[in-house]
Amino acid sequence: MSRVGRLPVAIPAGVTVDLKEGNDLTVKGPKGTLQRVLPAEMEVKVEGDQIIVNRPNDLKKMKSFHGLTRSLIHNMVVGVSEGYTKVLEVNGVGYRAQKDGKKLVLNLGYSHPIEMIDPEGLESSVDGNKITISGIDKEKVGQYAAEIRDKRRPEPYKGKGIKYADEVIRRKVGKAGK
Repeated sequence: MSRVGRLPVAIPAGVTVDLKEGNDLTVKGPKGTLQRVLPAEMEVKVEGDQIIVNRPNDLKKMKSFHGLTRSLIHNMVVGVSEGYTKVLEVNGVGYRAQKDGKKLVLNLGYSHPIEMIDPEGLESSVDGNKITISGIDKEKVGQYAAEIRDKRRPEPYKGKGIKYADEVIRRKVGKAGK
């Protein structure tokens, strides 16, 4: 049995789950609504205040889908009830981030400022050198954070660039002098 797949997903109070034909799952909660079509091979059941995922057989593909389907459902339930946040840090002399309406303006040592518009359903805020991205869809939050980090990745010599708040940069020793 899949260690992840066999765990039931608890439905917290205030969250409603609607399962339609063809594994079309809609989860509504205090923060919003998420909808996703899950793999058709998986058997998804709503029993009381929990969701149970079963697989039809023990083929390798089905084992993979089992854990994936359960994780996707769990991420949807947590997203509509609590939401997700990612925190990025901007490090470097003259590097800074600021908000301009729905635009995130980054000055990262290039000849021009980089402007990024917040995607639908996501919100970003800037507090000093920290950028916080929040939303209900874990996938979108992570993707937008990765796109921001890609604009100037942290470098190993001085640690300049944009890094995740919980990321550790492996530092290298610079050139040896005389």
